[in-house]
Amino acid sequence: MVEKTQRDSSNCDWLESEEARRLLGISPKTWQNYRDQRLIPFSQIGRKIYVNQADIDNFLLRHRIGEHR
Repeated sequence: MVEKTQRDSSNCDWLESEEARRLLGISPKTWQNYRDQRLIPFSQIGRKIYVNQADIDNFLLRHRIGEHR
């Protein structure tokens, strides 16, 4: 169902939890903390966690450290 949604929607790319963790370079415990603190929005169906790629991009932009001058 989620894979079909991914194909049907060009502006809404959903990633599974493991892929989101890999992109962020964080451990399962850190990922759990992020979810507990609601730092990145997510959807949960049963035990599966899904994250929108745009939400990960926004999170990374909010935590971007500018260059030193």
